[in-house]
Amino acid sequence: MTQDEALSILKTGANVFLTGEPGAGKTFTINKFVSYLRERGIDPAITASTGIAATHIGGMTIHSWSGIGIKETLTSYDIDRIASSEYINKRISKTRVLIIDEVSMLRAETLAMIDAVCREIKQNPEPFGGMQVVLVGDFFQLPPIEKRSLENKDVELIKQVKTYFAFESDAWRRLAPVTCYLTEQYRQDDADFLSVLTAVRRGEVEDAHLELLNSRHYSPQKLSKDIDHITKLYARNVDVDSVNSGMLSKIEADFKEYEMISSGKESLVFALKKGCLSPETLRLKKGAVVMCTKNNTKERFVNGTLGIVEDFDSYTNYPIVKTRNGKMIKIEPMDWSVEENGKIKAKITQIPLRLAWAITVHKSQGMSMDAAMMDLSDVFEFGQGYVALSRVRRLSGLYLLGINDHALRVHPRILEKDADFRTSSEEVRVVFGNIPPEEKENMHKNFIIAMGGKSKVEKSFSNKLEKIREKHLHAYKKWTPNEEGKVIAAFKSGKSIKEISTETGRQTGGIRARLIKLGLIEK
Repeated sequence: MTQDEALSILKTGANVFLTGEPGAGKTFTINKFVSYLRERGIDPAITASTGIAATHIGGMTIHSWSGIGIKETLTSYDIDRIASSEYINKRISKTRVLIIDEVSMLRAETLAMIDAVCREIKQNPEPFGGMQVVLVGDFFQLPPIEKRSLENKDVELIKQVKTYFAFESDAWRRLAPVTCYLTEQYRQDDADFLSVLTAVRRGEVEDAHLELLNSRHYSPQKLSKDIDHITKLYARNVDVDSVNSGMLSKIEADFKEYEMISSGKESLVFALKKGCLSPETLRLKKGAVVMCTKNNTKERFVNGTLGIVEDFDSYTNYPIVKTRNGKMIKIEPMDWSVEENGKIKAKITQIPLRLAWAITVHKSQGMSMDAAMMDLSDVFEFGQGYVALSRVRRLSGLYLLGINDHALRVHPRILEKDADFRTSSEEVRVVFGNIPPEEKENMHKNFIIAMGGKSKVEKSFSNKLEKIREKHLHAYKKWTPNEEGKVIAAFKSGKSIKEISTETGRQTGGIRARLIKLGLIEK
């Protein structure tokens, strides 16, 4: 199923399970759906199973949103207490669309608790109190953290647990979401590497796939210094902390320190900090390997962009990072926030960077990386090796330090269930594809009306400003390397911006903006 097909189904108001391989565009599709709703006056509840995933989509954890917190079970008294909370009651009562990202890490019991709370607060016996529910995730990735007795990951013991994954919950069965399985691939463009990932995903790893992986195996002694800056992925935090602190201390230079600023409700701020990949206190030095921790379309970097700190701005002290493709970017503070009904309830502000000689596999989930060095010899969780491998865009970007037998294993129950998801999605795609376009349009309009939104988007002043901004961005992208080189050479030769404008035919404002982007002049 394509992203557009899935988006069209979402617009009908159907309960949906949006899934697909890493890089298929699940988050992109959800962001488009959220924008579509907000343009029509509907503010969806955006949540995720973990704090890190929540920061990726600009939401909060489902545990915080629903009021269940860290509880593993709910009594009738607990449900009454949560429902009597004015804050939570008001939040859930007015929610018409609920999005839960990274549902693969949500326990079946947790989904059932959320369902019970929503039905109680809305006083509606329908699943989740009758709201549209959109579940997003890939069950081949990291599974729920099971706290009972599965530390040894014994396959037979796992099979005995009746409700483990969210899709095994009675709440999921009653909800009966439509499966939209995205099949396009926007991350990996290497056919050989894709064959390896597909084989892992289907439990069909053969000798040929192992040979491909072994071709990217490196011993620490043979690694050249020119790839020291490539991020290392480890299974455990202790290895990550040791590598990052050790590498930073080796750099003989003064460090710059950046403290996180926060505001809003304490519990929400705590959740934002826990989910933010940037630390509360960020220490950097010239030469430090860093990773961007947030998307910034204006500056053209994303969560996962790697680089090296080249310098610090003389006026603001903000770090200037040289990315792997040679682009120089001044990284300014950005916000992570929790919004509700268009109002910011909590916010943290920090430089969107973290030291990136090493990160954990868990924290890498959701990232796209040009290259990664990974040690999978200590992998202990189903899907952990698959998540690590699928972060990289192509085989040439993989540097494998070690791997154990567990690294290429996916959960046995998911192998059985994935075929059902694919079949169901294809059936939905065919049926929905046969619906006439005008009928689909009416379904979309009726859903918006039922949700209390505006069936027709008003051309507001902010919409017009956005179009103007997009026009300028489009013009900005038309700069050619040859034209840019001429401007740089003219500027360095001492010519004024006005003189360069006369020579190139470019507006002075555009030339000034380009020189600022290149770090040749200050704002």
